[in-house]
Amino acid sequence: MNIKIAPSILSADFCNLEREIARISSADWLHVDVMDGHFVPNLTIGMPVVKAIRAKTDLFLDVHLMIDKPARYIEAFAEAGADLLSVHLEAAHPTQIQAALDHMGRCGVQKGIALRPITSADAVLPYIEQLDMILLMTVEPGFGGQAFMPHQLETIRQVRQHIERLNPACDLQVDGGIDLRTAKLVKAAGANILVAGSAIYGAENPVRMIEAMRKDES
Repeated sequence: MNIKIAPSILSADFCNLEREIARISSADWLHVDVMDGHFVPNLTIGMPVVKAIRAKTDLFLDVHLMIDKPARYIEAFAEAGADLLSVHLEAAHPTQIQAALDHMGRCGVQKGIALRPITSADAVLPYIEQLDMILLMTVEPGFGGQAFMPHQLETIRQVRQHIERLNPACDLQVDGGIDLRTAKLVKAAGANILVAGSAIYGAENPVRMIEAMRKDES
């Protein structure tokens, strides 16, 4: 399996984002968490910061929208420079989730959906054949630095089975509590894109940490 590492900018020094992006330039993707204070209790960044990040890196921008009614903002984040947008199934009525995915298609960005730990693996089934990525949260969304939820390993396995059966080209991303120990567990369960924040940005050498997470023997 082709493993990709996506450091989360949420754990970076926001006063020095250009420097912080340079520190993880060996990564495959850059993960950007957008929180609105409604869907999750935290507030982070919006389109202007995504646009500023896009101007400073060629890394693939993986933008995770933890916001209510995300269809309203797909075009704006696509224009800001996102390469992939993921929206939470819990954030809107299913018709609006489909509308968000349709907007992504029109805007030329890759399509992703995200699931909180409370959401069943089967919730991906109505959308899976049109997706580029499924994001499974292994913590409750909203804040970095939380402990990994081991019960989500079974959800990872179940979603991987759905992917293999219905859309083998779809990536499976995990986000939450990922470090060298949990990276090994989620890869064994079927994940191929790993989001890590504090484990990478808190490492003495982020480049070596990225390499270690990417390796099968991590």
